[in-house]
Amino acid sequence: MFPQRLDAPQAYDIAQAMMDGFNRHYQLFRAESARAKRRFEQADWNGQQCAQRERIAFYDLRVTECVQRLEAEFHAGLLPMPVWQQVKLHYIGLMVDHLQPELAETFFNSVTTKILHRTHFHNNFIFVRPAVSTEYLESRDPGDAPAYRAYYPASLQALPETLQQLIAHLALQCPYEDLERDIAALTARVQQRLEGLMLRANFQIQVLSSLFYRNKGAYLVGKIITGYTELPLAIPILHSNEGKLVLHAALFGEDDLHGLFSFARAYFMVDMAVPSAYVGFLRSLMPRKPRAEIYNALGLAKQGKTLFYRDFLHHLRHSSDQFRIAPGIKGMVMLVFDLPSFPYVFKLIKDKFPPPKETTRELVQSKYRLVKQHDRVGRMADTLEYSLVAFPRERFSDALIAEIQEFAPSQLEISDRDGDGQQEVILSHVYIERRLVPLNMYLQECFDAGLDNPRAKANMERSVIEYGNAIKELVAANIFPGDMLWKNFGVTRGGKVVFYDYDEIEYLTDCQFRAVPAPRNEEDEMSGEIWWHVGPRDVFPETFGPFLLGHPAVREVFMRHHADLLEPSFWQGHKERIQQGHMHDVFPYDRTRRLTADAAG
Repeated sequence: MFPQRLDAPQAYDIAQAMMDGFNRHYQLFRAESARAKRRFEQADWNGQQCAQRERIAFYDLRVTECVQRLEAEFHAGLLPMPVWQQVKLHYIGLMVDHLQPELAETFFNSVTTKILHRTHFHNNFIFVRPAVSTEYLESRDPGDAPAYRAYYPASLQALPETLQQLIAHLALQCPYEDLERDIAALTARVQQRLEGLMLRANFQIQVLSSLFYRNKGAYLVGKIITGYTELPLAIPILHSNEGKLVLHAALFGEDDLHGLFSFARAYFMVDMAVPSAYVGFLRSLMPRKPRAEIYNALGLAKQGKTLFYRDFLHHLRHSSDQFRIAPGIKGMVMLVFDLPSFPYVFKLIKDKFPPPKETTRELVQSKYRLVKQHDRVGRMADTLEYSLVAFPRERFSDALIAEIQEFAPSQLEISDRDGDGQQEVILSHVYIERRLVPLNMYLQECFDAGLDNPRAKANMERSVIEYGNAIKELVAANIFPGDMLWKNFGVTRGGKVVFYDYDEIEYLTDCQFRAVPAPRNEEDEMSGEIWWHVGPRDVFPETFGPFLLGHPAVREVFMRHHADLLEPSFWQGHKERIQQGHMHDVFPYDRTRRLTADAAG
């Protein structure tokens, strides 16, 4: 109900206290993101990784601080709803000229739902839809750079000069190895991409003002415009082995940018006064990418969750299919369901785990937190985590309800919490991930089509090679998948193989990679049982083959490209490298995009 009068004396002070809490959060978030530039210049890779992990916790810490302040100063939990309705109106007023109003709304939701103890997304009080527009929002602070800059080369021949100017504006306090060489190579790539296009009067290059920092890289992101053509562009900047900067590659087009901003990669650090302006620009480069995923990529995960849920509710209103048990082999730890018309899957932790699984709910949750905080190197799907999620009961198949009641009854409530006469399925805790095609099902589709079919054979070979590449890139990032069966990996729309089953994941450095001992006698040799001692973190790579390589065609491709994965020395070598402090490079683009012979360190 809309309050007719603003007569609660404490309402404005509460709204201001909440806005103070949000402003403190974003100031700290932005300051940490801005420091990424200095860490990049100093090649402080460990510092960069630590900052990326620590920044993830900022939001929840600030929400807790704000809740504690409101309880201490205003006894917020005892205030009647009419006062809170006035608080919301005052808060909307405070957002009118704010540079991050969409984030401030989400912060309001987070704080009030903790205080009022309501079901999060079925409460008319919170911001279910945005109250303040972010269209054409820009900072007027002279200390803030504009969201993007535009450069106007007079012709293709003037491109080198324009690119020099563009790079100079980045103001990186580090010498370049050979900027003239890199500019020449970049100019040639741009000219190649523009070949056949008429340069119109609006020919320009637009570039976001802040670099995008992640791991060892800094990425310049923009687009080239001529006439009605807009060509997305990204330029990775890395340190060479000698510690000098190189323009390492040139990425063009929507697909290249999707790879850079993949949901399977770690979050960027970007210095943004107006996040919505950056999101709008990035959306113009990747119109198929949901805004929720772009906010996630920028490290604004709570906003990503808010937008995802709004998209989900919108989809529910405009669809009629039912949630179902997800197709594929059922897991022993997670119960997975989906909505066929919606490109995500929903995962519940089961209440009990059959042998040989030895784990707990808390341990599984810790594995998902590990993945959230770790560098996912494009090979581990990001997850959204929700509590007390309500779904319409009529959208759940009876078979799915029975499945949840059997395997995860502690997570399920069916009731009419809102009192509107509609039964709801309320799930206590759920993970949500992008739907992928399970690799075992993908391979089976290839087999069913027949490997005498050139397309099916090529898809099979590519996916097996990608599977091995995925494991090797996870290893490079100090991750051992644990359960390496095909069913625990999925294939993306672009054909990339991604890992998504995290309950057995471990740091590589915590594992002991051993060779299978030689049999002591003939009885050992003939035994079908493991006769040697196996510790809790022992791994025997030589034993992977029987579980993975039963199909002759798969075995042939795997052994041709990834036979080293069956050798203990491969794993031991990477473990030693990581323990010595060396971070391996995993680039979010193909080798063909590189500008020169690989000089990056």
